[in-house]
Amino acid sequence: MGEKSTLSERPPLWKVWFVASRPHTLTASISPVLVAYNAVVSAIEDVDKQSYLWLTLQWAAFCMLVQLGTNLHNDYADFVKGADTDKRVGQARATQKGWLTPFQTAAASSFLLSLALCLGIGFISRTQGNPSHYRIMIGIVATSIFNAFAYTGGPWPLGYIGLGDLSIAYLGLGDLFVFLYFGLVATLTPLLLYLSTTISGEPPNDELNTVFWRVLPYAVQVATLSTNIIIVNNLRDRHTDVAAKKNTLAVLFGATFCRIEYSSMIAIAFALVLWDWRAHSYSAMRLLPLLSFRLASKELTSIYNKDGGALNPHVGGAAKTQFLFCILLCIGLRIS
Repeated sequence: MGEKSTLSERPPLWKVWFVASRPHTLTASISPVLVAYNAVVSAIEDVDKQSYLWLTLQWAAFCMLVQLGTNLHNDYADFVKGADTDKRVGQARATQKGWLTPFQTAAASSFLLSLALCLGIGFISRTQGNPSHYRIMIGIVATSIFNAFAYTGGPWPLGYIGLGDLSIAYLGLGDLFVFLYFGLVATLTPLLLYLSTTISGEPPNDELNTVFWRVLPYAVQVATLSTNIIIVNNLRDRHTDVAAKKNTLAVLFGATFCRIEYSSMIAIAFALVLWDWRAHSYSAMRLLPLLSFRLASKELTSIYNKDGGALNPHVGGAAKTQFLFCILLCIGLRIS
């Protein structure tokens, strides 16, 4: 009787996979690419827009595959490691609910990350004419795929190379991982790829440095608002994470630390808007991202006033704040 009840409550298979993909935060893969395209187009006067657009679309596919692969592997690994139990207060997890087997989520994750690796090899081949960029790109692709598995860890596949106990999230490094890979790396890599494919040999250091430093503040803004997504997630889950020995920053330093961290990320992102406005002759269009402050402050208030399962909508809320901020930032970059 219990088994029939469980089967009858299982959503359609397409919806199971949809839920497992965590659609409420998938814009975290799109936001950095939007900023990457528009920041570089505004920074380089003679940029080949058609070529760069095609490159950034491919990079967007890579980022999306890595995020989907990471999400599905997390679904698998948190279940087998005991972090996702019937006491879970967060959104439904397909493996924990019994909608998918651990094998299914692990296999799906491996398939998606294999596709990402194929795209990554293509990116690496683009940079062969620039030895330094070639080495950097190998590192970016290799660590992106490895960290997708290592974020939560688990017996598959790292256990087969003696790293089954390695876990970025369980060591309290999840926030840093998101800041680096869903912020800085995701936003700055298209610039590296573009320069590698349009300039033969090593690009002039002065040109590379000039464009890099012009784009970096926008990458930091993307990174801070990406980090807020994982901060809310870990704040919500900290009590069940303790039992699973998942030592996120929320577990190590507590709820107050997380809320201050969240506030700091917002403060940095919006402070950089004012810095950018001043750096570009006080152009009013550079202030457009401030229009997202109302949503950001609303989410911030909720983070301070809610806890546990009540924070569920605000994981997606952090992603919405980032997406709106980035859209407004892109508009400001193009019309100022």
